[in-house]
Amino acid sequence: MRNRDRDLLGPWIRRFLLEHLVAERNLARNTQVSYRDTLALLLPFVSQRAGVAIDRMAVDAISAEAVRAFLTHLEQDRSCSVATRNQRLAAIHALARFVGGRAPEHLGWCTELGAIPAKKTAKRLVGYLDKPEMDELLSVPDPQTRQGFRDHALLLFMYNSGARADEVASLRVNQLFLGTSPSVRIVGKGNKARICPLWDRTVQVLRTLVEGREPGDAVFRGRTGEPMTRFGVHRVVTDCGEQAKHKVESMRHKRVSPHNIRHTTAVHLLRAGVDINTIRAWLGHVSLDTTHIYAEVDLEMKAKALASVDLQGVPEIAASKPLPSLMAFMRGL
Repeated sequence: MRNRDRDLLGPWIRRFLLEHLVAERNLARNTQVSYRDTLALLLPFVSQRAGVAIDRMAVDAISAEAVRAFLTHLEQDRSCSVATRNQRLAAIHALARFVGGRAPEHLGWCTELGAIPAKKTAKRLVGYLDKPEMDELLSVPDPQTRQGFRDHALLLFMYNSGARADEVASLRVNQLFLGTSPSVRIVGKGNKARICPLWDRTVQVLRTLVEGREPGDAVFRGRTGEPMTRFGVHRVVTDCGEQAKHKVESMRHKRVSPHNIRHTTAVHLLRAGVDINTIRAWLGHVSLDTTHIYAEVDLEMKAKALASVDLQGVPEIAASKPLPSLMAFMRGL
């Protein structure tokens, strides 16, 4: 980079988005989009506040004071959650580290931005569906129609695999292995691949769905034959969820989304006696700490159940029934 450009923000932004995130870090597409969207919000805000055109802004125009004002703007004017605020701040921190690591003259600026702390967020319990609720959701699509069959296959696959919406949308026929020891190869965040076993029921449905397809074709397609997007996957899940809520009282106040189905898979695996490390690999979590939230949910349910039982006058507590095995869960129980 030429010396006269080292103080201008524009060339640094270009290198950060096109070289650093893509070529050097190889971050997931969604992460790249999130960082880009953060800068698309930040730059006009700072430009208007400073009265300087974006293409003439210097690096230090994004001061710590300006960033704090921007974060306040996100929460108060745009009604963003604390989690979103922290996500935007993480993108700004990444930009500051990138510039500071390549231009020593900007290290002070980098340190000031890096000192802006993330806000502590309230810990939220994961939302999930109980088995009767999940069964009702699966029964919503009409498998006698072409679209209904696809929607049923999509919901069943998500429940079986715990796949994210974008992982479902990008799934191709050649990632399915429907013969002996049926499984699916899922490519998740950071292009990390994992193998998930498939239930016999899922295999039957998927085999019918992809019959006659080419290996590179999308497994889940829209009405026009084009691959579904993650937004299309989300719409199918939420639409079916709204219909299921009319039939099951306990679902009325629950949110039904692709990620909630993912949580449902994890909780049901845990209840089936599957160890936490297997669940981590099943869902594609990098850290075991992420998976431990499901163990905490299960412990809380046990505590609530114990608190609701009056044991006075009961001479003996019957031994609890053994948890069903992983193979039982794999049969779709």
